[in-house]
Amino acid sequence: MNYFFVLHAVAVSLLLLSWSPRATAAAPAPNSVLLANVFSADVDVTLYLVSEKYDGVRAIWDGKVMRFRSGNVVNAPAWFLAKLPTTPLDGELWMGRQKFELLSGAVRKRVPVDAEWQKITYMIFEQPDGVGTFSERIARLQQVVAAVNWPQLKVTEQMRVPDRVTLNLLLNDVVKGGGEGLMLHRADAPYVTGRSNALLKLKKHLDTEAVVVAHIPGQGKYRGMLGALEVKTPAGVVFKIGTGFTDHARKNPPPVGSTITYTYRDFTKNGVPRFASFMRVRDDP
Repeated sequence: MNYFFVLHAVAVSLLLLSWSPRATAAAPAPNSVLLANVFSADVDVTLYLVSEKYDGVRAIWDGKVMRFRSGNVVNAPAWFLAKLPTTPLDGELWMGRQKFELLSGAVRKRVPVDAEWQKITYMIFEQPDGVGTFSERIARLQQVVAAVNWPQLKVTEQMRVPDRVTLNLLLNDVVKGGGEGLMLHRADAPYVTGRSNALLKLKKHLDTEAVVVAHIPGQGKYRGMLGALEVKTPAGVVFKIGTGFTDHARKNPPPVGSTITYTYRDFTKNGVPRFASFMRVRDDP
């Protein structure tokens, strides 16, 4: 037996194992961030700071790397990242009202397109692990952003409202202008993560998420395209969503297994969402 060839084969096998994708690749860890609960009638609005709910993609900057909520890296251009401070930031990449599809297409590309990123603003609304109350963290972030002095980095405007009537007027104004709704952040809240009443969302219609389990073919003018999505809620309720799709979405439907966001008004006695309408694929690649 030629021991040299045996040893060589063993060495090559060990080398291949050490370079195996399974041995080296690690799944990205989701970012632990603050998630909003739904606004309810018993909320004291005077305890909150109110801002617009931006129709964007959540992005967390740790001072060196920008990541989606899923933990995956955002492939932003080097010049965009070079403008950001070393201070950790949490916010939304945003192109403007009713431009989510354009934005989502831009930020998900493996090779970023400068012309697209020049239209993207990083709207900051939180300082990860920041000390003090939310009001104090926002004041600190305003100083950080002012020092950077770059139009594509902004702190979301926060305001106080004296009562629920004023809050509803503000909501109507934002929605009339093409906005999604409002966010209410408890002014005295310390930095927390997970779903919490420290952050509330207020919209004309409720929204939540479900997983796509099947594509229902279209009929008539939608023949050859998507007719409806069959989806499953976290509670296990399966139902169909047939409205809210653009022609582009019907030709390129969300894949089975993906998570979508949809709007609805209320529930039937069987727990099925009423008047469900597709909104978008969830924004954390």
